[in-house]
Order: sequence, then C-alpha cells, then structure tokens
Amino acid sequence: MSATTAGGGMPGAGAADEPYRPSARRLAREAHRRRRARRAGLVAAASTAITGTALYLAVVESPGWPRFRETFLNADYARQALPRVLDGLWTNLQLMTVCGALILVLGLVLALLRTLRGPAFLPVRLLATAYVDFFLGLPMIICLLIMITGVPALRLTGVTTDPLLLGGAALVLTYSAYVSEVFRAGIQSVHPGQRAAARSLGLTHAQAMRYVVLPQAVRRVVPPLLNNLVSLQKDTGLVSIGGVIDAVYAAKIITAQTFNYTPYLVAALVFIALTVPLTRFTDWVTARTEGRRHQGGAV
Repeated sequence: MSATTAGGGMPGAGAADEPYRPSARRLAREAHRRRRARRAGLVAAASTAITGTALYLAVVESPGWPRFRETFLNADYARQALPRVLDGLWTNLQLMTVCGALILVLGLVLALLRTLRGPAFLPVRLLATAYVDFFLGLPMIICLLIMITGVPALRLTGVTTDPLLLGGAALVLTYSAYVSEVFRAGIQSVHPGQRAAARSLGLTHAQAMRYVVLPQAVRRVVPPLLNNLVSLQKDTGLVSIGGVIDAVYAAKIITAQTFNYTPYLVAALVFIALTVPLTRFTDWVTARTEGRRHQGGAV
C-alpha cells in the first residue's frame, strides 16, 4: 500500500490545514512600522502645538491686541451681523448656481469653436481666441466696474440696469474664458488615435467629438472645473461694489453703522465655511482621478 493510501490523504494535507503564522522577520518589520508611525505622529503633534502656541502668544502679546479684539472679535456685533450676512449669502449662492451653469455652457462652446478645423472656420477661431485672450487679461474688478457702471450709462433700450444681473454677466464673461481653456486642454489631451478610430468607424467630426472625445475630456477636467467653481463662489462677493446686498455688502452696512469690523470677519468665516468642504471634495476627486489613471482604469 502506498504512503498516500496509508495516510488517508495527500501528502502535506495536514500542513495545509494549519493556520498561517507570519514569520519573525515580518512581525519585526510591522512592529518597526508601528513604532515609526507613532513617533511621526508624536513629532507632528508636538510641532503643531509649539507652532500654534507661538502664533497665539505673538498675537495676544502684541501691543494692539486689546484694540484689535474689540474691533474685529466683538461677540455682540458678531451676533448682530450673522443673520443679515446669512440673508445676503443667499444672493451669493444664487449667483454661483446660475452663473456656474452659464459659464460651463459658454466655456464649452468657446472651446469647441477654437478646436474647429478647416480654413472656413478661421474667422470663428480668431473671434473665439480674441474673446478668451481679452477676458483672461482683463481684471475681474475692472470688468465688474465696466458692466455695472458703463452699461447703464449707454442707456440702451431693453438692456437691464440691475447691478445684480450686470455683475452676474461680468462673472460669466470672465470665467467662461478660464473654463474654455480648461475644456480645450481636456479636448487636446485625448489621444488623436481616438478621433481617428471614430472617423474610421464612419462617425462624422461632430459625432466623434460628441461620443468619443468630449466624454473623455470632461472626465479629465472635472478637478480643475471644481477649482474654478471654488473661485467663482468667492468672487460673487465682488458684485457688492455695485450696491448688491450680498453677504459682503450686508457686513459693510453694519460696519458703517457701528464702526466695528467684526461683521467683515463674520462674512469671511461664512465664505470659508462654504469653500472648505468644496475644496476638500475637489481634492478627493483629484486623488480619485489620479488613482484611476495610475491603475490604468478609465479616467
């Protein structure tokens, strides 16, 4: 009788049933990693505490700290300003939502116009390029001033003089130039072989752009588009220069009445509370996109 039959099973079957035990070397490496992680955490916590304490003492021990605290950190004025700042914030959110949608559409149209091929489309490409170059170079504050003060001065029939609408138009005009460059970069990042393969299957240029190029390009530019949305959310406060009562102008009104600058700090904290979650979401989307790219997955 063979050894297999006498043992009642295959050789080594008993060893296969034994639980896995990591080697002493692996246990030592894991213990070393844990010690190094704990040490790094302690060093980071200590350095953060020391830096925070030093900054706190530098501010609190400064000669003008009592006056600064009364002028910028007054709890009574903060409670008075918060409801009015939040009411004005609704205007900023409406501007961000409506202008953001229009900016995406106009920016994509501009990018597509700049990627048109053929000599017949040269004037269109030149106009789109001139538009983008002009508004990329024009400071936002100047564009707002021109729109809010210059358009009403023309006294055009049927053209609104509402500073909210004119300020929103200035935001759309400026940011669409930035977004068009983002879209154009995404379109150009798609390998030309993708477009050639689509054309070889019988798709027209427009169909190849719609079904092959744009889906890939849009997925690639989502992180920079979110960064532009963060900037737009902050820049909506600039419409206050035209008298629009948003969060910034509401704080300005209270400051003019009380000669205390705490309302400005309240408005700043409200904007930060909106911006930080969107920024962290942008970072998460960026990391996720990069992870897919490194793994060879769809981006």
